[in-house]
Amino acid sequence: MTPTTDHAAGTFFLPGPTEVRPEVLAAMTRPMLSHRGRAFEEMFDRLQAGLRVLFATARPVYVSSSSATGLMEGAVRCAPAGPMLCLVGGAFGERFLHIAQQVGREADVYEVPLGATFDLAEVERRLRARRYAAVTVVHSESSTGVLTDVRAVADLARAHGACSIVDAVTSLAATAVEADAWELDFVLTGSQKAMAMPPGLAFGVASERFAAAAREAPGRGMYLDLAEFEAFAAKRQTPNTPALPLFFALEVQLERIAREGLDARFARHAAMRARTEAWASDCAVRAGGTGILAPEGARSPTVSAVTLPSAVDGKALVKAVAERGFTIGGGYGSLASRSVRIGHMGDHTLEELERCLAAVEASIVEVTGDR
Repeated sequence: MTPTTDHAAGTFFLPGPTEVRPEVLAAMTRPMLSHRGRAFEEMFDRLQAGLRVLFATARPVYVSSSSATGLMEGAVRCAPAGPMLCLVGGAFGERFLHIAQQVGREADVYEVPLGATFDLAEVERRLRARRYAAVTVVHSESSTGVLTDVRAVADLARAHGACSIVDAVTSLAATAVEADAWELDFVLTGSQKAMAMPPGLAFGVASERFAAAAREAPGRGMYLDLAEFEAFAAKRQTPNTPALPLFFALEVQLERIAREGLDARFARHAAMRARTEAWASDCAVRAGGTGILAPEGARSPTVSAVTLPSAVDGKALVKAVAERGFTIGGGYGSLASRSVRIGHMGDHTLEELERCLAAVEASIVEVTGDR
């Protein structure tokens, strides 16, 4: 079988970046404009209207020309003074911890095994045991496919005087993330996951109390200063030179999302998750041993970590699937040899997912036969 060099539409199923539709990519070829002029400010207003719907907020949405890690660091730097509690269940919960350590914040960690969920009673016990300034948590952990109840975590944090900092990178635009109603103090996402755009933009919403704390943070730096993002949003601008081609793409994609409607978009992602679950169960009967790593009831609508039969090596399977023209993700960390990850997010459809799952199953049979 000849390996493919380019992917066709509906064949790119990484846990991120995800596939981007041609009209979104085409928008990036528009001529430049002044980011301090009226045309940009009018576009900024249009972008704010669409982004506020996604975040379910009346607050300004910060737009950073960076990866989501930029706003993760900005949030950690701008959080109120004091120790932080970092909830770690995979790569991105761990990233919050590493950022806190690198910028000199005192941080405690509550870590669970890969694929496990956080015990809310244990979260509360730790919050009772020590006064924390902030709690960091990942909504959809794309290294494991686990979905955490961030609303419950935020409620516990607030009840014990701590701010909540939420990574919604692989959940926002695929399932409900309600910044205002859930009283999230800072919630962020990136452009390249469920929003189905190229990488390079990050978006964040701060509560009024978090924005006030940011203005008083002594070590908040300059480029990722959330107080500056807040001030410039009021002027319908960004504090630094924006990546204009990505802003053009964002406008087109927000229009596409609005045409679909959020309820329909959420339902489509839920259907892709359900189909992947059903396929893994059926495939376990037909090809033996497959399953979903995350526990039932705590599974991401955008990425599934699929556990494999003992006779199948994860890295070999990713390669075999690629030879059939589909790109999927390898397992994370210690799970690399016994799992793969399928990113069913963004603008993917059930029909496209079916073709990917068929390629994965055929490859499992092939790899098992090779052994």
